[in-house]
Amino acid sequence: MNIENSRYIFAPHSLPTLPIRGSDKLFPVHRIYCVGRNYAEHAIEMGHDPNREAPFFFQKNPDTLVLSGGTFPYPDASKDVHHELEMVVALKSGGKDIRQDQALAHVFGYAVGLDMTRRDLQGEAKKLGRPWEVGKAFESAAPCSEIVPASVVGHPSQGAVWLEINGEVRQKGDLNQLIWKVPEMIAYLSGLFELRAGDLIFSGTPAGVGPVKRGDVLHGGVDGVGELRVTVG
Repeated sequence: MNIENSRYIFAPHSLPTLPIRGSDKLFPVHRIYCVGRNYAEHAIEMGHDPNREAPFFFQKNPDTLVLSGGTFPYPDASKDVHHELEMVVALKSGGKDIRQDQALAHVFGYAVGLDMTRRDLQGEAKKLGRPWEVGKAFESAAPCSEIVPASVVGHPSQGAVWLEINGEVRQKGDLNQLIWKVPEMIAYLSGLFELRAGDLIFSGTPAGVGPVKRGDVLHGGVDGVGELRVTVG
C-alpha cells in the first residue's frame, strides 16, 4: 500500500470512468439513475398504462459499468436476463430543483447504454412490493459506450434507438418517442436528489426488450450519438 492509501485499512476501490470521444481525458462517474417505462410501447409490453404518469427512477451502481467491446457475464441466480437499449445523458454539473429551461446547460454529453435486467428476479420483487436492486443493480449490469460531448452532437431529440442481437433487429424506436424529454427528466430528478457532475441518466428503452443467452453479440446504437457492442459471456 502506498503512502497515499496508508490512511485506509485497505486500498480504495478504483473510480468508475467512461472514455470521451476525441479526448484522452476520462469522465468520472458519480451515480447512475435510470428512468422507468419512458416509451409508451415499452410500457404497454410490460403491462402498464402508456399514459403520461409522473416519471420514476431507480439506480444502478457505478461499478456495474462495462465498456463497449467488453463482455457482459451472464449473471448468477437468474435464468431470464433481458436487454434494454437506451440513450444515456452525462452531466457536467448539477444541483437541486433545476429549471427545465436551464436543464440542458448541465449536460456534458451523451452515450449509448444497456440496462441489463434479471427479469425473473425483478418480477418477483414487483409481486412482493420490494425494491428492484436484485434485478437491476447486479455486477456488469450497465454496459455503456464512450461519451460524445454535446459540443459535438448538440442535444439529440430525435433519431433511431436500436438494438441487434447476432445481426437480427430486436429493438427499434426513436428519441422523439420519449414520454419525458431530457430537460424534464433532469428537472424532475433534481427535485428528488441533488444532482452532481458525473451523474449518468439512462433515459428509457423502446419496445422489443427480451432475453439474451450466452454467446450472443449485442450491437446497438442511437443515431447521431454512437454505438455499443458487448458479448454475453
